[in-house]
Amino acid sequence: MKITDIEAFAVNIPLVPFEDGGIAPYVTNHNSLTDMDRVLVRVDTDEGISGWGEVRVFLTPAATVSIIEDGIRPLVVGQSPFELEALRRQVFVEYANADMFFAPVEVACWDIVGQSLDKPVYELLGGWTAPSQTNTRHREHQGDYSNEDDYGNDHEIEVAYCLGILSPEQSRQRAAEVLNEGYSVLKTKAGRDWTEDVARIEAMHDEVDGELSFRLDPNQGWTIDQAIRVGSKLADAGIYLQYMEQPIRVDAHDSLAGLKRQTRQPIGPNEDTYIPHNLRRLVAAGAIDVAVLDLTPAGGITGLRQQAAIAADAGIPAVHHCAFDLGIRTAAILHAVHGIPGFSLPPDSVYYGWEDDVIADPFNVADGTLRVPQDSGLGIEIDRDRIEEYRIA
Repeated sequence: MKITDIEAFAVNIPLVPFEDGGIAPYVTNHNSLTDMDRVLVRVDTDEGISGWGEVRVFLTPAATVSIIEDGIRPLVVGQSPFELEALRRQVFVEYANADMFFAPVEVACWDIVGQSLDKPVYELLGGWTAPSQTNTRHREHQGDYSNEDDYGNDHEIEVAYCLGILSPEQSRQRAAEVLNEGYSVLKTKAGRDWTEDVARIEAMHDEVDGELSFRLDPNQGWTIDQAIRVGSKLADAGIYLQYMEQPIRVDAHDSLAGLKRQTRQPIGPNEDTYIPHNLRRLVAAGAIDVAVLDLTPAGGITGLRQQAAIAADAGIPAVHHCAFDLGIRTAAILHAVHGIPGFSLPPDSVYYGWEDDVIADPFNVADGTLRVPQDSGLGIEIDRDRIEEYRIA
């Protein structure tokens, strides 16, 4: 089997407003979103099987489409979608990290391979990674899965609800709703004002009587002294985060290690893990408690599996990041965390925040969980009419 063509499609899809139960505007320390651009990638083969991948927009939609079609396509057309590691290693662009642009192509190849072998992707990765915390609550509901049939049927992954920067009162309101909807973990953006970041977590923790775990993500928005104050104030209030995500700037590993020594809150680097080889350096520096990983900057599922192995070897739990993922990348993430050992914390998700999706049968978040597709490949069907409806490039 050979790859014959690659085509990319940029789409823009609105987010559901906060007052309607959604998350828009989704405010971070550097932007405010009411819609989101995504690039969808189709990889075709000479045996009539096509696979799909998805990536965020870099620079502009047209630029991202051009890099994939004009830059990545010539490097992989004529190659076998089965030879993923060889493909990944030969995609080289001087002075640039091509991994993020190759990632949707790599995911599409997994989709093709799974369809060809009539297996879901997670089985190709090794199968169900239980026992893990991502499925703990579901197993408590359904039994201990000592029976092989039961073991094979547990494919629901708990996800963490993600919220932008809101007022303490709005955050309090949403925390109660999130708990009522069955979630156990809530992640909120931060970084514009560290004192308000503390106030929001305290308000949510108070509203739910400590029944939610929290993640706090300032996207590098704090200085180290501010991060120490945030961690200390929350600890003094009896609030212990699941982790503080990338609290300070990237490539400041000694400072991050110092922060780790001075706070009782776990440290979860994210943007730092996007830089090649940084995960090993973070481990060596003693600057990491949780590895917040993402398959896109890793170059796809193959690279993600390598990173998860580094974290596992260091005894560090891994969790998958989200980046406003439509159904294609959501499916890829679910297969990855289900099939790769080491992902012991619920992946982030904002899937509930979309007004629409480009897959024919959109996911349903039920009791704070998403179900891993069971059909071959990624297990999703693309709705081409919806792509054309939302297409911008």
